Amino acid sequence: MFCKDDCHPTDAQSAVCFMALYLIALGTGGIKPCVLSYGADQFDDADEGEKKQKSSFFNWFYFSINIGGLTAASVLVWIQMNVGWGWGFGIPALAMAIAVMSFFSGTRLYRNQKPAGSPLTRLCQVVVAALRKYQVRVPEDKSLLYEVADVESAIKGSQKLDHTKNLSFFDKAAVEVQSGQVKSSINPWRLCTVTQVEELKGIIRLLPIWATGIIFSAVYGQMSTLFVLQGQTMNAHMGNSGFQIPSASLSIFDTISVIFWVPIYDRLIVPYARKYTGKKNGLTQLQRIGIGLFISIFSMVAAAVLEVIRLRNVREHNYYERDHIPMSIFWQVPQYFIIGCAEVFTFIGQMEFFYEQAPDTMRSLCSALSLTTVALGNYLSTLLVTIVTKVSTRNGKLGWIPDKLSYGHIDYFFWLLAVLSVLNLIAFLAVANWYTYKTAVGEIRPLNEDFEKKDTL
Repeated sequence: MFCKDDCHPTDAQSAVCFMALYLIALGTGGIKPCVLSYGADQFDDADEGEKKQKSSFFNWFYFSINIGGLTAASVLVWIQMNVGWGWGFGIPALAMAIAVMSFFSGTRLYRNQKPAGSPLTRLCQVVVAALRKYQVRVPEDKSLLYEVADVESAIKGSQKLDHTKNLSFFDKAAVEVQSGQVKSSINPWRLCTVTQVEELKGIIRLLPIWATGIIFSAVYGQMSTLFVLQGQTMNAHMGNSGFQIPSASLSIFDTISVIFWVPIYDRLIVPYARKYTGKKNGLTQLQRIGIGLFISIFSMVAAAVLEVIRLRNVREHNYYERDHIPMSIFWQVPQYFIIGCAEVFTFIGQMEFFYEQAPDTMRSLCSALSLTTVALGNYLSTLLVTIVTKVSTRNGKLGWIPDKLSYGHIDYFFWLLAVLSVLNLIAFLAVANWYTYKTAVGEIRPLNEDFEKKDTL
């Protein structure tokens, strides 16, 4: 019934396969940005103990993801290759079913933030209101800008935000041009509250920080592209045994690195840094991201240096036509391990930063925004490879990344990414210095008012 050596799937089988892949992508797109925000929402910012634990939540959330990744890349791969693909796909399907049941079993315990309407509509209202009043002058006294008099914000589930000086054009949306307006008659497409204006400002301020994550994601993406190609030219045997480790499987060391560094960061680095900075999290989120961007530079340097050494061996021993040179693939471990360390600082720092700095009612939206850097980083990597290949193959040259890497220079590409990472770090430092953290005003409402607990499914 099942072919073993030469298998040609039917159109129906191909359609089912691709439908499964798209369903995974759809489910991932729904889960990833929401589960992070929803998990962090379970902590009460009015409780100092819970507020402190929230920072650790981001660390251990990412830790658990990598535990799952380590299991998938080791145990499940072995089952797929040695037992069968039915079991290889059946086990994660069963695990997902258990996860769904576990999630719904805790429904009565969750703190659910009340819906506040469409955030995109509120953002558009500010833009439209500001454009309608583009000739209106913003008063010097910012207390004259429109805001509800209540302690609580007019936006359900959100705290009132303090006015910030930058991006002052959008303040026009909060300028009252008519006197004697009744609250009930206010048109939100013509007049917005300061809090609503600050929501838009907050999103705009996040964009430059978001953009600096694209280069980092391009570096991260090399683990599944050029690192794999580089490893395929090296000796994949483990010692003197006949077992060969696939070059793509070396990414497991990135996962191991994350699992190694998360407890160190949470239990050692944070308490130590807290003593010197006085900050509850030890480092600010932007400081954490910056350290990760700095560390990522060395992963490209390590990959480039390794390739220089590999090419020198090729030249000295004339290994050009050999598929594998006698150089252990495990020399690649440092570059994977460094990227894993950078992940713990940058990726987790980004998750916490986009959650904390997002408007209260737009946290899932901003979490989704931060995840788009991974996709854009892969697109950027593809674009760079395309440009480099086109430029370096002029006049009949083999180029930097030929089919047979021993005739090429992928070390040049790694150096290029290292330089781009340095420039990206400089840009990040400039943007981080410009960034203004959001400031909430008024008291934080108790959880029994801000949140509702569901009693039924």
